[in-house]
Amino acid sequence: MFTRDQKDVHKEWRGGVYLTTVESSLEADILESKLRGEGIPCIKRYKGAANAVEIIMGSNSAYPIDLYVPEEALEDAKNIIV
Repeated sequence: MFTRDQKDVHKEWRGGVYLTTVESSLEADILESKLRGEGIPCIKRYKGAANAVEIIMGSNSAYPIDLYVPEEALEDAKNIIV
Protein backbone atom coordinates (compact mmCIF):
# COMPACT_ATOMS: atom_id res chain seq x y z
CA MET A 1 0.00 0.00 0.00
CA PHE A 2 1.27 3.46 -0.79
CA THR A 3 -0.09 6.98 -0.69
CA ARG A 4 -0.16 9.56 -3.39
CA ASP A 5 1.15 13.10 -3.65
CA GLN A 6 -0.46 15.77 -1.49
CA LYS A 7 -2.45 17.02 -4.52
CA ASP A 8 -4.43 13.75 -4.51
CA VAL A 9 -5.20 13.73 -0.79
CA HIS A 10 -8.59 15.39 -1.13
CA LYS A 11 -9.29 14.36 -4.70
CA GLU A 12 -12.94 13.37 -5.05
CA TRP A 13 -14.42 10.57 -7.15
CA ARG A 14 -18.02 9.35 -7.15
CA GLY A 15 -18.89 10.99 -3.86
CA GLY A 16 -15.78 9.81 -2.02
CA VAL A 17 -12.36 11.24 -1.25
CA TYR A 18 -9.04 9.54 -1.89
CA LEU A 19 -7.82 7.27 0.92
CA THR A 20 -4.95 5.21 -0.50
CA THR A 21 -3.67 3.17 -3.42
CA VAL A 22 -3.08 -0.58 -3.20
CA GLU A 23 -1.14 -2.85 -5.52
CA SER A 24 -3.55 -5.80 -5.88
CA SER A 25 -7.22 -6.70 -5.78
CA LEU A 26 -6.55 -8.93 -2.76
CA GLU A 27 -5.18 -6.00 -0.78
CA ALA A 28 -8.09 -3.81 -1.92
CA ASP A 29 -10.60 -6.47 -0.84
CA ILE A 30 -8.98 -6.83 2.59
CA LEU A 31 -9.01 -3.08 3.23
CA GLU A 32 -12.54 -2.72 1.88
CA SER A 33 -13.73 -5.51 4.19
CA LYS A 34 -11.95 -3.95 7.17
CA LEU A 35 -13.50 -0.53 6.46
CA ARG A 36 -17.01 -1.90 5.85
CA GLY A 37 -16.72 -3.89 9.09
CA GLU A 38 -16.29 -0.56 10.87
CA GLY A 39 -19.26 0.94 9.04
CA ILE A 40 -17.27 2.94 6.49
CA PRO A 41 -18.32 2.50 2.84
CA CYS A 42 -15.48 2.18 0.35
CA ILE A 43 -15.29 2.61 -3.41
CA LYS A 44 -12.56 1.01 -5.55
CA ARG A 45 -11.29 2.91 -8.59
CA TYR A 46 -9.46 0.68 -11.02
CA LYS A 47 -6.57 1.98 -13.14
CA GLY A 48 -6.02 1.03 -16.76
CA ALA A 49 -7.30 -2.45 -17.56
CA ALA A 50 -7.40 -3.52 -13.90
CA ASN A 51 -11.13 -4.10 -13.79
CA ALA A 52 -11.08 -6.21 -16.96
CA VAL A 53 -8.06 -8.18 -15.72
CA GLU A 54 -9.85 -8.90 -12.45
CA ILE A 55 -12.98 -10.09 -14.25
CA ILE A 56 -11.06 -12.30 -16.69
CA MET A 57 -8.35 -13.65 -14.39
CA GLY A 58 -10.17 -13.55 -11.04
CA SER A 59 -7.64 -11.20 -9.49
CA ASN A 60 -5.55 -8.17 -10.35
CA SER A 61 -1.93 -7.74 -9.40
CA ALA A 62 -0.78 -5.80 -12.46
CA TYR A 63 -2.49 -2.43 -11.94
CA PRO A 64 -2.92 -0.26 -8.83
CA ILE A 65 -6.36 0.36 -7.32
CA ASP A 66 -7.36 3.61 -5.58
CA LEU A 67 -9.69 3.45 -2.58
CA TYR A 68 -12.15 6.24 -1.78
CA VAL A 69 -14.31 6.83 1.32
CA PRO A 70 -16.83 9.50 2.35
CA GLU A 71 -15.06 12.72 3.33
CA GLU A 72 -16.53 12.71 6.83
CA ALA A 73 -15.05 9.24 7.45
CA LEU A 74 -11.57 9.94 6.03
CA GLU A 75 -9.72 10.33 9.34
CA ASP A 76 -11.37 7.23 10.85
CA ALA A 77 -10.55 5.25 7.69
CA LYS A 78 -6.89 6.30 7.87
CA ASN A 79 -6.72 5.10 11.48
CA ILE A 80 -8.36 1.77 10.60
CA ILE A 81 -5.98 0.86 7.76
CA VAL A 82 -2.78 1.71 9.61
